[in-house]
Amino acid sequence: MKKAVLNLLALALVSFSAFGADVDLKKSEFKWEGSKVTGKHHGKVPLKSGVVQMKDGKITGGEFVADLTAFTVTDLEGEWADKFLGHMKSGDFFEVEKYPTSKLVIKSVKGKKVTADLTVKDKTNQVTFDMTQKGNEYTGQLIFDRTKFGMIYGSGDFFKNLGDKMINNEVKVDFKFVVKK
Repeated sequence: MKKAVLNLLALALVSFSAFGADVDLKKSEFKWEGSKVTGKHHGKVPLKSGVVQMKDGKITGGEFVADLTAFTVTDLEGEWADKFLGHMKSGDFFEVEKYPTSKLVIKSVKGKKVTADLTVKDKTNQVTFDMTQKGNEYTGQLIFDRTKFGMIYGSGDFFKNLGDKMINNEVKVDFKFVVKK
């Protein structure tokens, strides 16, 4: 009986030291940047949800869902911004009518190195990136290859003689997320 009580107590302590925490969506920000031969574009991607698993004050896992229907471009205005966003949301890129969200699932964190699964257009690929913690705020930069998610439009790896119309495969996402206390 004494052993059973001790096991129960040990289980309770482990349960209290590992918990889930919500991400403050209003204080968090995900900024994207895509580039081409003649320049680059950038904007923001709002989160629909975010939760992290914590143990001993450190992130051990998590899941972030981005709302691709509401992503923005911040370096263009008016008609040019509308055209650009229309193209980015089309089948050439994110196909948001069919795939309105993307998801990042943190699988492990070792020091600053994060390993996660990124899902875009129902395709999942592993990504790694560094993440820095300052209090309850986490920052870093995730870089992914868009062609691994079926977005080959304008890629020099798939089309030849694009000249200055070639679009780089790498997309950068600078992030800051805040864990609610």
